[in-house]
Amino acid sequence: MRLKATARVMPGRVKAAAAVAAAAALAAAGLGACSGEDEKPVGVAKVASTLGPGEGALNLVTLPGSVESGSTDPRVDWVTPFQERTNCKVGLKTVQTPEEMADLMRDKDRRYDGVAAPPEVAGRLVEDNQVVPINPDLVDGYKKLEPKLRKLLERDGKHYGIPYVWGSNLLLYDTRTVPQPSSWAALFDPGQARRFSGKLVMRDSPLAIAEAALYLKGKERKLKIRDPFSLTRRQLAAAGRVLAEQRPYVQQYWELPADAVSAFAGGRAVLGQGWPYHVDVLNRASRPVQGVVPSEGATGWMDAWMIGARVQHPNCMYQWLQWTASPDVQQQVAEWTGVAPANPQACSGDRLKSGFCAAYHVGDRDYLDKIIFAHAPSKACRAGKDEDEKDDEDCTDYAEWTRTWIRSTRA
Repeated sequence: MRLKATARVMPGRVKAAAAVAAAAALAAAGLGACSGEDEKPVGVAKVASTLGPGEGALNLVTLPGSVESGSTDPRVDWVTPFQERTNCKVGLKTVQTPEEMADLMRDKDRRYDGVAAPPEVAGRLVEDNQVVPINPDLVDGYKKLEPKLRKLLERDGKHYGIPYVWGSNLLLYDTRTVPQPSSWAALFDPGQARRFSGKLVMRDSPLAIAEAALYLKGKERKLKIRDPFSLTRRQLAAAGRVLAEQRPYVQQYWELPADAVSAFAGGRAVLGQGWPYHVDVLNRASRPVQGVVPSEGATGWMDAWMIGARVQHPNCMYQWLQWTASPDVQQQVAEWTGVAPANPQACSGDRLKSGFCAAYHVGDRDYLDKIIFAHAPSKACRAGKDEDEKDDEDCTDYAEWTRTWIRSTRA
């Protein structure tokens, strides 16, 4: 059985279609193919040192909704103003899954200038040399982006991505039914999960294994888990067993954010994994759902813009990096997608409302310090080992995580 590799779809990516369904539940309870696709590559680019005039075109790879040109909603468009200002015509290649995105960027017969990569893609592109380092000195406003986010894609002193948006994975609970939980054990300990059997929800992603690993980090100290995204085979197998034991109590593994909203709104869920988006939407609809960062910590994710190794229009790409990092564009992206902007200045002046910024913890450094941000699982262990651990014990990669997720969550 092959897992349908699902994207971590932002709320706004399905907003136009899913908002109607979500509202009903609450009441009841790009532009085209890349112009350069057929051209053969002429080598691998190097990090830029200077910029010249734009080349007139820009070919990007994105997941649905991460870049809007007015085609979904004419009021939501940060592509057209960019084209008018720079004369760089944007071609969007929209993919449905992270795996499709990774495959396209690895295809040597295709030339994409940039990609809005989620963490399960970004790290692998760096390892596979499918992206090139970025010169942050050429990106106006780079130093205004959250410092912790800027460091996530640093390797050996080089910068491989410009932060775009970010979010966190919280423990959600219905305050009418569930006492305030303080640990991931509420969701993963069989004795505790059984109390709410059939009313648990989990996001449908192999990276959700990391929450089970966080639970085990405190419960099974002999496993010596340090980084929940960097697991040995023994650690990954243990996390898989936790998920398999939890499976009988899970009502739904959600792919679309609206699905989790509907489950909590309709009373079909009272406990599970979710985002600040879910808390915000449900609270505004007067639903008593809260989200907490458990004692073991919470995981998070960041999407970042990266430059392809066979970039054809580097000057236009750098202009795009500056454009998408600017406060005004970050405001539009955040409002549409329902996630936190990487530039806290999006909350300054009369841009984003203070209620939005508080709900999504924009600029909250103390909150950010509690978040363990995702990176692509790799055979090269990111965390150090104790002296008594085997030197030849590798960690597990994303393909192994995917197989474990399938075995653990599919009946």
